[in-house]
Amino acid sequence: MLMFRSPMLAGLALVALVLPGPVGAQTVETTMLPAPDLFSSAGRETGLSPGLWDGASAETARTVLPLLAEKPLSPAASALARAVLATGARGPEGAGDDRELAAARAGALIVLGEAGSALAILRRTGGVERSAALSQAAAEAALLSGDDQQACDVAQGLSVDRDQIYWLRLRAFCQARADDPAARLTYDLAQGVARDAVFGRLMGAKLAGAGDPGAASLRHGLDLALSRSLGLDLTTAEPGPGVASAMEGAPPPEARWPMIASEGPVPAAMAVLAQGDLALAESVRGAMTQDEVPQADALDLALLDALIAAAAGRQDRPTLDRLVERGGVGEARSRRRAQEAALILAALGTPLSPQARGEFTGFNLPAAKAPVARAFAMEQAASARLVGETALLALWTSLEVGPAGPSAADRARIIAALNLAGLGDHARAFAVEGLLALR
Repeated sequence: MLMFRSPMLAGLALVALVLPGPVGAQTVETTMLPAPDLFSSAGRETGLSPGLWDGASAETARTVLPLLAEKPLSPAASALARAVLATGARGPEGAGDDRELAAARAGALIVLGEAGSALAILRRTGGVERSAALSQAAAEAALLSGDDQQACDVAQGLSVDRDQIYWLRLRAFCQARADDPAARLTYDLAQGVARDAVFGRLMGAKLAGAGDPGAASLRHGLDLALSRSLGLDLTTAEPGPGVASAMEGAPPPEARWPMIASEGPVPAAMAVLAQGDLALAESVRGAMTQDEVPQADALDLALLDALIAAAAGRQDRPTLDRLVERGGVGEARSRRRAQEAALILAALGTPLSPQARGEFTGFNLPAAKAPVARAFAMEQAASARLVGETALLALWTSLEVGPAGPSAADRARIIAALNLAGLGDHARAFAVEGLLALR
């Protein structure tokens, strides 16, 4: 049976020797480290600090974390969410022992494509067997990872709420896998509690060992495991969010944007940069001849240079000045694109020249959509270097707008806040995403 254990004993002591004195007179001081909580285990290395949640609001965490499993995010926001959730760090004060919140963290990781990270966290988390929510997250992560036996071990180890419908169905599946005669009784009990036509036909076929189970179903991990065990064609079913992510494989840690390049070197350079190949994008840009450059629209070329600067984390005042200049000429749509691009690039910290700043102040850009109080709280959190809370507030705004990502005004605020809080890589990803949307 799979056992879940805490990674450390509570109250580990960090021993520090003070300056040495005469032999026999050395003094030893001990500092007690905080005991690990439900957020202390990491899913993978993220580069974020164990102090991620220091000073963070538990109320904000309880609002945002459950939403991360319910609403789609843009690639930049998704990468930020996955990094924050996979980091091992003591939870916000007052929320570190909240089992429902810890389960929401694991559930969001599963939906975002990191079932493996969720499973790694729960393997090292104490008391999973005493929480139906944590155990269900562990079982689903195992099923989505293709480890049906591990999911069955989780179900067997659960010590509370064993009569819930999820566990009745999972136990019926596990008993059938083990050729346990009790499988039929458990199946009948599950259907009696809450009849499910899809579970009925799939599980009925598995128990009978014959007959037509019908089409595959991929609503969740248990459906996937049943359909897979019956040898059904998984490509014919519409997968639920967690299943879709699991079938696509673990996403890269960095944000990526699917993009089909149109003809010409500028779109080609943008397309390879969208897939994370900054070096190739710079090479394509550097190889553009004088004959090719005039053929490219001046704004598109400025957007490409802004993209390269943002992805590389370089300040590029000449490009920012060009965007501001383009923001004052041409048709309305082109002006708006240039103005929003200038706002995004400036949000990363590239300073405006005095002349450009004077022109920039005359731009009539759409107002931000995030509530003023939330935007103010995010700026305050960023100024105080509250990394986790800044990230949550940025994600909250991102959740409200979906896969396309925030508007330019909201995005600029998010970029500036993430950069100030110490999340520069993610600030750049939000900037690249916004600039790509203006191509």
